[in-house]
Amino acid sequence: MTHHAPATSLSHSPVVLDIAGTALNADDRRRLQNPLTGGLILFARNWRDRLQLTELTSEIKSIRPDLLICVDHEGGRVQRFRTDGFTHLPPMRVLGEMWMNDGKRGAGSGALAATDAATAAGHVLGAELRACGVDLSFTPVLDLDHGPSGVIGDRAFHRDARVATLLAKSLMHGLLLAGMHNCGKHFPGHGFVAADSHLDVPIDKRSLKAILADDARPYEWLSTSLASVMPAHVVYPKVDAQPAGFSARWLKDILRLQLGFTGAVFSDDLSMAGARRVNGAELTYAEAATVALNAGCDLVLLCNQSAPGERTIDVLLDGLADAQVQGHWQSDPDSEARRLDLLPQTAPFTWDDLMHLPAYQRSLERLP
Repeated sequence: MTHHAPATSLSHSPVVLDIAGTALNADDRRRLQNPLTGGLILFARNWRDRLQLTELTSEIKSIRPDLLICVDHEGGRVQRFRTDGFTHLPPMRVLGEMWMNDGKRGAGSGALAATDAATAAGHVLGAELRACGVDLSFTPVLDLDHGPSGVIGDRAFHRDARVATLLAKSLMHGLLLAGMHNCGKHFPGHGFVAADSHLDVPIDKRSLKAILADDARPYEWLSTSLASVMPAHVVYPKVDAQPAGFSARWLKDILRLQLGFTGAVFSDDLSMAGARRVNGAELTYAEAATVALNAGCDLVLLCNQSAPGERTIDVLLDGLADAQVQGHWQSDPDSEARRLDLLPQTAPFTWDDLMHLPAYQRSLERLP
């Protein structure tokens, strides 16, 4: 696979940051040019309409052609762009419910219809984002629907790992039709714990054997088709004292060696409450990023820290550069290659061309 990226790509650009508004300001432009910046995550505040989003992503790419432009766009309540023609996608639980209708409404009404609908959802999701210049959505959610987790809830396909895996694989097939890669989250599973890791550090006290036999199964069964993974900000004390995203045991030993994962690993948002408490101590963003990179993350996210006058992103970038000089973390060409592999390899359709594409129209018809 050939990569047409600038020479800086030979180093390692692990930081995924965000911007405050619907257009770039001088601080944004400066940060995007930082060699440590490898990605940008968009939120609803960065959206006004399709023209604005397309102009924004185009300007970002004019500054950094190799930058990975990402968004959390799953369907249901986690969908950042909802107006100006964007299709409202169902929560993933709807696909799991379709699966469970198998045999109740005649042949082909259940499981197989659900897999086709999941592919349709992935195709529509990926194609609409790519038409506006977005490279990657952090989807599918592979967490199992155990019930108590409010933060996961209807974002999960199903309680059964087998059903979740096949529906996720179908969704990923749809993304691929749109030329988009995927990100399975939240490894090894966030669905069992009730606490919200944006606000707290959830603790899952199950044994490694129990987790591998249930919640982590989709990662094993999708080992050849997952392009990237985002670990959970959850502590599994019977496995490691650190949250999964800061744990070499989870990321290097279990995910890569035991489960055979070869794609990219994103940390979850370093600004989350669960992110910067390691061994009971509060770390700086740069320290937390260093721990995550050394544990096996290829990329680290820092979200919602870009308000005008806010210096948090600069402090992270400067601190990470200093830590690199001091030898606290090493630039990893393999990590950089995995980041570049997430960039789409085909040109997107324009929005107008997409609207006339028979395959896209068919996918719209197959949505639940």
